Amino acid sequence: MLKQVLTVTRIDPVLGDFLEQRGYSINYQPNLSRQALLAEAAGFEGIITSTKITFDREMLDACTHLKWIGRMGSGMELIDLVYAREKDIFCCSSPDGNANAVAEQALGMYLSLQHNIFKSNTELKEGTWLRDENRGTEIEGKTAGIIGLGHNGYKFAEKLSFLGMKVLAYDIEQKEIKAENIIQVNQLEAIHSAADVISFHVPYNPITHHYFDHDFLERMQQPFVLLNLSRGKVVDQAALLEGLKNGKIKGAALDVWEKEPLHKMTQEMQAEAQELLAHPHFIGTTHIGGYSHEATYKMSLILKQKLEKYILNL
Repeated sequence: MLKQVLTVTRIDPVLGDFLEQRGYSINYQPNLSRQALLAEAAGFEGIITSTKITFDREMLDACTHLKWIGRMGSGMELIDLVYAREKDIFCCSSPDGNANAVAEQALGMYLSLQHNIFKSNTELKEGTWLRDENRGTEIEGKTAGIIGLGHNGYKFAEKLSFLGMKVLAYDIEQKEIKAENIIQVNQLEAIHSAADVISFHVPYNPITHHYFDHDFLERMQQPFVLLNLSRGKVVDQAALLEGLKNGKIKGAALDVWEKEPLHKMTQEMQAEAQELLAHPHFIGTTHIGGYSHEATYKMSLILKQKLEKYILNL
């Protein structure tokens, strides 16, 4: 009998073919709910996941035959890793597989805000021709504050550095930095006082919940652009909206939201989200930053390489 693998996210054939060659049958259910998985969990030896389902104690206990979990992307906060280890469940991720995709989208969003590309395009579609009002501001010579210098943060910092920006990066761990113009700072005050743009690249946990809040906004010494392509709950939407309204935030872009999709938000949060989306200096996307065609291949290849070592030792 074939061993069963559940995948709740799209994978590349480089991983799918490998699993089938190792005697696995792949069950692709991208819309599987938590309750449905709890009912079916006992049938799977392996699971490939993204950010859709939380593997807490209840879920891991339901997965009575589970041997491994492969995470497409970065961030393992949705898996209780300590309990998984107690149950001898191997867990791996592919954080460097989508780093370039996230960095490219962050750069695209930033450039669009600086040069009013999205704003001008929207106005033009409505029949409005505004030139002076949409003059751009170049990023060369400006200062970026990168919060979180993991795979995604470092890749974005590199791109900004190559384009002539000074990058101040903050991380709780000391990182090896090879690119020019990237300086790791030990205190957020350095970013608060100098940054023209802030970009978050941190995992979600109790410490990073609403990392950007009203207090953070008040500490910023000059108007700035805010980007978040990490986790939605890292940014307090209410504080972001306040900053856009009072001009402290010149522009903002979110690829991630406090609740996804938006219809899962509370009515208050939905109202905030709609107000953000209506703002001329805001860009929002549907958590697609790390979801490029190339990233799917790279993440699948990395998981294949990690799972291959594990499966061969079973």
